Amino acid sequence: MVALLTKSTMPIVKWVAEVMGWLMNGIYSIGVTNLGLCIILFTIIIYMFMTPLQIKQQKFSKMNAVMSPELQKISKKYKGKKDQNSQMKMQEETMAVYEKYGVSPTGSCLQMVIQMPIFFALYQVIIKMPGYIGGIKHMFDAAVVKITSVDGYVGIISDFIKDHGIRSYSWPTNGKGINDNHVIDFLYSLSPSQWSELGDVDKFSGFAQTLSETANKIHPMQNFLGLNIADTPLSLIKTGWSEHTYLLIVAAIMIPVLSWLTQMLNLKLMPTAATDDTNSQMNATMKGMNTFMPLFSAFICFSFPVGIGIYWIAGSVIRCVQQLVINRHLDNMNMDDFIKKNQEKMAKKRAKAGLPPQKITQQAKMNVKNIEEPKKTTAEDRNAAVQKSTEYYKNVQNAKPGSLASKANMVAQFDQKNKSKKK
Repeated sequence: MVALLTKSTMPIVKWVAEVMGWLMNGIYSIGVTNLGLCIILFTIIIYMFMTPLQIKQQKFSKMNAVMSPELQKISKKYKGKKDQNSQMKMQEETMAVYEKYGVSPTGSCLQMVIQMPIFFALYQVIIKMPGYIGGIKHMFDAAVVKITSVDGYVGIISDFIKDHGIRSYSWPTNGKGINDNHVIDFLYSLSPSQWSELGDVDKFSGFAQTLSETANKIHPMQNFLGLNIADTPLSLIKTGWSEHTYLLIVAAIMIPVLSWLTQMLNLKLMPTAATDDTNSQMNATMKGMNTFMPLFSAFICFSFPVGIGIYWIAGSVIRCVQQLVINRHLDNMNMDDFIKKNQEKMAKKRAKAGLPPQKITQQAKMNVKNIEEPKKTTAEDRNAAVQKSTEYYKNVQNAKPGSLASKANMVAQFDQKNKSKKK
């Protein structure tokens, strides 16, 4: 059987989506046939499995907050210095800070690389359910047989999609290469009112009863708190307005609003590193992005199926709960022990790879130390240095001719002679 074209074809993502599809199909198979509830349970399970990655990523973020003042001072120290020598020293001192805390500069990249295909796959499975849940696909079999038996059905459906502004994820715009799976994808995306209108099409009116029976099977599954998960909030608002069903309008508006609100709450719970003026521009950019992205997602949520909005809301709520637990865990974490463990792990990895223990150059150590604890010279220190220098020159009176010490003695005598003349 040809795979439904609603299935993801993206490299890597398609394999992750296939595994997640088994999970979604498993949830449906145990009796959770309401697709809205199915999405919520599916999202909870996936995020529970991702919790260790979240903890690891945020441990690095907290460590980064500890390192940030030192890294900022290094950046400030070499600000405006573009020569190769300065850049090499800057890199050396930066690496020394990372090695000092036992972490890698790319510490959080692996977690992000792992999470990206998971998030993409989550979206693909939720928006393309017939491709992953066999029980849903087979509900359309009778309707598909009737529709595909009509001559010119491809053109009829293409016109129907265009006239009703349906967001179709797999129907080719040129109408070529259409098969039964494309028809299933099209039928799954219909709202209750569009099913009725499809039955009114002249060439489909002969089997309107079959279409109605199929719709009656799928509607209870797609209904979540009075909203059809295959419909868009914008379409539901229009329907509510035309039918004077104002409660439907309120419910449809709440999907984008809750999507924005829960994402903002999640961002508020995220820990932030202490910063100074050296990266104020970057902070302003991040702040702007954190304000813009939730608003943008709420805006596009109006034109996406309600199922996607449910996923975004459920995901944000779960992340908020996760964040509260993670924040409590990180607040009680002993940073000294964590740094020591990181250093031990790094040493073991290098030993396993047959590499010598990592060494920080003495100069880099001194530079890092000076960054952490700037040395303050007092008047007593200066007097002691002068006294030490004086004692040294007294001890080189009988130095060997031509030696460095004798030359230093000659310079001291010359300075003393000039001072005498001035008096």
